[in-house]
Amino acid sequence: MQANSEAFRGHDASTGEEIGPDFPVSTASDVDEACKAAAQAFAAYRATSSEDRAAFLEAIGDEIMALGDELLERASKETGLPLARLTGERGRTVNQLRLFAQVVRSDRWRGVRIDPAMPDRTPLPRPDLRLRMVPLGPVAVFGASNFPLAFSTAGGDTASALAAGCPVVVKGHPAHPGTDSMVAGAILKAAKTCGMPEGVFGHLQGPGNELGSALVRNPHIAAVGFTGSRGGGLALLEIAQQRPVPIPVFAEMSSVNPVILFEQALAARGSALGEAFVGSLTMGAGQFCTNPGLVLALEGEGLAAFEKAAIAAMGDQPAQTMLTTGIRDAYAQGKGVLGSKDKVEKLATGQVGNGKTCEAAELFAVPASAVLADASLLEEVFGAASLIVRCSGRDEMKAILKAMEGQLTATLHMDEGDREAAGELLPILEQTCGRILANGWPTGVEVSHAMVHGGPYPATSDGRTTSVGTMAIERFLRPVCYQDIPAELLPPELRESAKVPNLVDGEPK
Repeated sequence: MQANSEAFRGHDASTGEEIGPDFPVSTASDVDEACKAAAQAFAAYRATSSEDRAAFLEAIGDEIMALGDELLERASKETGLPLARLTGERGRTVNQLRLFAQVVRSDRWRGVRIDPAMPDRTPLPRPDLRLRMVPLGPVAVFGASNFPLAFSTAGGDTASALAAGCPVVVKGHPAHPGTDSMVAGAILKAAKTCGMPEGVFGHLQGPGNELGSALVRNPHIAAVGFTGSRGGGLALLEIAQQRPVPIPVFAEMSSVNPVILFEQALAARGSALGEAFVGSLTMGAGQFCTNPGLVLALEGEGLAAFEKAAIAAMGDQPAQTMLTTGIRDAYAQGKGVLGSKDKVEKLATGQVGNGKTCEAAELFAVPASAVLADASLLEEVFGAASLIVRCSGRDEMKAILKAMEGQLTATLHMDEGDREAAGELLPILEQTCGRILANGWPTGVEVSHAMVHGGPYPATSDGRTTSVGTMAIERFLRPVCYQDIPAELLPPELRESAKVPNLVDGEPK
């Protein structure tokens, strides 16, 4: 990176005061240099062995842990998130790096398929066909504001791209530059220790949108990973599509995560559900992408008990520090717009805080007929605000679910007697959501093989993928077929002697 006289600082999320040191603002030439270095590293990095690449991912995790409490303290100051939450997030970040190391060692990500030649087949012979997945190229990753570790510099996008064999250039989030810089240093140290090619990882920082736009426009970038607002994701998607050679943008953007409460469950435990709902809604000041922003239920005594308990629980909720003043202001504006809508009733407000970025939680209710007349009531308010929709019958509930945009999650609270009704909704939810869960809460996303953290637009820009879990590696790979290629020219994993998991004639071997 070239020296730059322009600099910026982080801010204490609680007070808004600046925190040193100064961080240089990356320039257009810095962007070009980082992307060019990534492109030059690509050939060598994609050729690394499974063991070497896996060891690199594990070394990144080790170096992050070696940063100790200093990393957590800096992240807490810059985000307002408590140390306990950040300790868990650091563990998740390191664990997903280690999980992707396991994926790389397994070689299943290579997707090898072999259809041997059938020269005697009639009426036409079949050629020898062999398929493998290859990495796309350098990936631009945008750090998220709400997860300074797990969805940022060394988060899931970076881990899955590096696992796929793609160099990464990260645009750090300007709200936590100190945290980003420390993690970036850990990655660079791991790369050097493991003998990775120079340029396998680059790090850019600075406020404003110009830096990110320049990164996506750079011709060396082959794909983009983004977690953030719908406006930000769509802006990057437009830039990527307008390039001379368009590239994929995998953006996680917007979701209200509907919760459906069925009659038997409400009758049995309406009060308990109301209290637990508020706990999920206000977790992390409502700044998770999976906080439940919408509740659907039939009117009746069970819903009344749920609302009564939720109102009481909201009154006990202290105002929490939000990530930035900009997020706080947008949340306050969103609550105001929601509360001003026709037939929307404010049920409860949490405690009011004194911090510069504190904002109270709020709970609203509205009849389903109003939602069917005004689809804007189904839009996300990012923060600890939720809307209870009182339905007069299941047809109204179904109509609302069919009208909803794509979602990351949908939650069903049901007892045995509710299963038939729940089964009627599953086909609708399968078309709308990336993850459907029963008798739990959507906050908390397990990093595993079967997890999907994605969904149809606008939950993400590509509903066929996930940003969490081992399937995330597939975003940064593409298939290549080799037809009748001489054995000595085939990639090692496609040769007969290879010990790589594969499908032969469609059957696992």
